[in-house]
Amino acid sequence: MTVDFKKYIASVQDFPNKGIVFRDITPILSDGEIFRAATHELAEYAKKRGADVIVGPEARGFIVGCPVATELGVGFVPARKPHKLPREVERASYDLEYGSNSLEMHKDAIKPGQKVVICDDLMATAGTLHAAIELIERLGGEVVGAAFYVELPDLKGREKLPNIDIFSLVQYHGA
Repeated sequence: MTVDFKKYIASVQDFPNKGIVFRDITPILSDGEIFRAATHELAEYAKKRGADVIVGPEARGFIVGCPVATELGVGFVPARKPHKLPREVERASYDLEYGSNSLEMHKDAIKPGQKVVICDDLMATAGTLHAAIELIERLGGEVVGAAFYVELPDLKGREKLPNIDIFSLVQYHGA
């Protein structure tokens, strides 16, 4: 099934004073056939990269990554915002256009040598992605790729991670 995913992504002014347009993936998620097609595309990418585990940053990364892991039959590890995980965690901070935050993962979530693909809805400035990569590498995993529904190349996220293979269903240039 060939899908024009761009027609299923809505645009909303998010930070108008900075010219940032939010890309809403709800139309993809709410159509079972389109959601399965998007999941399959990301799963095929992760399979080609040899993923042993999928990591999804909170919260939309859970929605995107968990079905990918299920289709592949591999584990799914959430990267959560601070203070939401019990037990010992590893933490990495990051900056975005509207402030800073951090992600946490259980210290035993990734086994040394595991090949990891990070799945999320959007890659913009790559702040969240950078924090997830830092966590995975500290835990001994190897990031073999990152997969997104939407990429905003004008925000130069890809340029900040030249050694990471990145796949996206849709790229939006300009507003």
